[in-house]
Amino acid sequence: NAVTRTRKAQAANYPFCTIDPNLGVVTVPDARLETLSKLSHSQKIIPAAIEFLDIAGLVKGASTGEGLGNQFLSHIREVNAIVQVVRCFENADIHHVSGTIDPVRDIEVVNTELVLADLASLQKRHDRLQKEVRAGSKAAKAEVTVIDKLLPHLDTGKPAITLALTDEEKAVARDFFLLSSKPTLFACNVAESDLAAISAGMAADRGATAQDHPGPDDHADNPAARHVAAVQEYARNHFATEAVVISAQIESELVDLSETEAHEYLRDLGVSGSGVSALIRAVYHLLGLRTYLTTGEKETRAWTIRAGDKAPAAAGVIHSDFERGFIAAETVHFDDLVSLGSFTKARESGKLRIEGKEYVVQDGDVVEFRFNV
Repeated sequence: NAVTRTRKAQAANYPFCTIDPNLGVVTVPDARLETLSKLSHSQKIIPAAIEFLDIAGLVKGASTGEGLGNQFLSHIREVNAIVQVVRCFENADIHHVSGTIDPVRDIEVVNTELVLADLASLQKRHDRLQKEVRAGSKAAKAEVTVIDKLLPHLDTGKPAITLALTDEEKAVARDFFLLSSKPTLFACNVAESDLAAISAGMAADRGATAQDHPGPDDHADNPAARHVAAVQEYARNHFATEAVVISAQIESELVDLSETEAHEYLRDLGVSGSGVSALIRAVYHLLGLRTYLTTGEKETRAWTIRAGDKAPAAAGVIHSDFERGFIAAETVHFDDLVSLGSFTKARESGKLRIEGKEYVVQDGDVVEFRFNV
């Protein structure tokens, strides 16, 4: 409900409130669009969007069907990345399926079930391939080689995504559709009363080196901060990923407010911005997605590409004809355009460039394509 800014999904204080997944299309917050729109006097703004699928929580034994586990696991198999929303607040009135608050334990329950499900499916696949291997199939042999690397790794409880594989091996493993191979992000759900203090503490810690990250023991006087620090440490060490702090309680209160009212509400709480906005942006990058921009009197729009996409592929996102007949891309980075104030000045200063087919489009590029079909 917080990420979609709606009240569509049922949220109640009992286990398995969610059975069927809640699907929502979420716009990616991007302040650059408003700035560009003013510069071009655009009639409308179209942001980038991604789909979020809200899947029920997993319990111990899910890999063997406990708590509708098989059904929930099949929903996870269809997604590109996972956000684990982890409870980091203490409240005796809000039920927890395990009875106590321990976010790292909760993460490990989920990860263990994903790993166990992957072990079972890989073992079946391995057994099934033996006949083809004996018959001399090179493809089957390549699969078995990768499975033989994955099985012992998973057997130690580690997710598939943390196993170092070559590009060729990764290509083979993609066909296994492993649950624990998906890029993962953690969302620490904290109480309204704790958000400002934790956000301020995190801002102060950003200057810390990898060696002196604050750990759980540095927050002994604040249980929520201790929980968040534990999740951040776990995310870094076990997934090489980040943990974003949100307060679903606060975000649910923003649903009925205008953007200006929401900013004022957060400022009064001592928080600089919406945790959900940060979460959405983090997920966008976790998926390997980037944004380039187009602008004109008709519209200012964010277009989604994959990191590393070259200009013709980026053009193809608008229309296949743009890719097929690609000639060149007239490109200026958003920061340069805004600092110079206009396309004319950007052209005069040499910041507006003509790029060819090999140009890798960067996040924040403002582009106009030339094509001929």
